[in-house]
Amino acid sequence: MNLSTLRIFAHAAVVLACGAFLPAAYAQGVDTREQALAALASTDVMQRQRALQWFAASGNSADADLLLDRLSDDDQELRAAAEGVVWMLWSRSGDADVDRLLQGGIRDMNQGHMAQAVETFTRVIERKPEFAEGWNKRATAYYLMDDLDQSLKDCDEVIKRNPNHFGALSGYGLIYIKRGELERALEYFERALAIDPNLKGVEESIELIRYRMRKDGKEAT
Repeated sequence: MNLSTLRIFAHAAVVLACGAFLPAAYAQGVDTREQALAALASTDVMQRQRALQWFAASGNSADADLLLDRLSDDDQELRAAAEGVVWMLWSRSGDADVDRLLQGGIRDMNQGHMAQAVETFTRVIERKPEFAEGWNKRATAYYLMDDLDQSLKDCDEVIKRNPNHFGALSGYGLIYIKRGELERALEYFERALAIDPNLKGVEESIELIRYRMRKDGKEAT
């Protein structure tokens, strides 16, 4: 396997946010934040699923940290759902207009209009500089434009505001791969995987980096 394959795996892990959502019926019996918090810690997987549904419907960006432990849940379906809900919460700024701008920038990016996406994400950042996801999405757009220096700077801003942002940590890995700095890429991929062990693309990238380093006679520790 070569570095082109590695980039494909890693890129998929960062740009494609998981969207596993739970049926609304799971939320039955969880009507308040207090009930959701209790259900999240339950030994009953159905209760934990109901908690996730409540946070998906009513949570805010600060609630995402509460769900990180569920990324290592014993139930595979719940782990995938938790990842999707974390991304959903990260995308909520608390300002409906800013959220609409963010979604508009994502559409621009998905359609390949990178300069327009950067402009839109810049407006998000100007209106809500404390909103980490505005910086993260602009970092992604800059990366896709091959502006690695600016993408790195924006990743720094994401991590200042959200140290657990496994997407941005994976983004660092992508950037350092492009720069040929495999040891640094490995460090950031491992940090991302420690937070979200469901990042199969990142896990594969780690294996590929280690393979490449062994092949080059540079063992990873």
